[in-house]
Amino acid sequence: MPGRETGRARREADESGVLTLAAAPIGRPEDASVRLATELAEATLIAAEDTRRVRWLAASLNIELKARVVSYYDAVETRRTPGLLEELKAGQDILLITDAGTPAISDPGYRLVAAAAEAGLRVTALPGPSAVTTALAVSGLPTDRFCFEGFPPRGKGQRASRFAELAADARTQVYFESGRRVAVTLAELARSHGEDRRAVVCRELTKTHEEIVRGTLAELAAWAAASGGGSGVVRGEITLVVAGTDRRSRRLARAAGDAPGDADGTGPDGLPGPRDARGGHGRRGSPAAPPAG
Repeated sequence: MPGRETGRARREADESGVLTLAAAPIGRPEDASVRLATELAEATLIAAEDTRRVRWLAASLNIELKARVVSYYDAVETRRTPGLLEELKAGQDILLITDAGTPAISDPGYRLVAAAAEAGLRVTALPGPSAVTTALAVSGLPTDRFCFEGFPPRGKGQRASRFAELAADARTQVYFESGRRVAVTLAELARSHGEDRRAVVCRELTKTHEEIVRGTLAELAAWAAASGGGSGVVRGEITLVVAGTDRRSRRLARAAGDAPGDADGTGPDGLPGPRDARGGHGRRGSPAAPPAG
């Protein structure tokens, strides 16, 4: 059962600062919410993935920052977290913002959030853009169940193992990938998931040069390989959305002994199968999903 706060812990929490996770536009600054603009203008301490980027965003919104701005990017996240935690304990509010999207989602933030939660401090969010849900929404692939895999592993063996594990997953899959590696990743996904698996490449989402390319994994791998004059380099920020297996494919896999569980992701005893237990969350109110594949 959850632990109960003591009176002393409640008093300390009341006197402590608040950590606010601020979602930043993933493309155009005018997508910023009114609340984000207000929070930026009123903040006294901002922890930013890129201090130049947050100053650019503020200038684009005609905001003069009054806050002390400190850097909080991947390479310094572990080192900076204890100091920021002490600031919170001393009563200092902190606005945490990344270059684009929601903090802690394949961006800095997780360590500070975990430390603040462990210390019993208040953590809240200023909701807003996320490339994950934006790509999923525009993909046209089923949205009732999905998993976010972040950036695929760099090591060839690890990538092959991860993709093999996900090949039989019924959920729609969302990945981030570098423009330099996306052609190779699509080719590897075509080998693991099947060349005819449906997928979508979302490039520069919500930006001026936004591009959404749909097709099979084989078609998208060929498209990416031909990009950049045949260099295989796709310019811009890339989010991949890949369909899960359809029911027919899962039946064939089970018949071959390659995939346990029933068509709904449950095992023969009706309990969640091993992949379903990893955390695919249904979305109440999503339309009925057409078969993927």
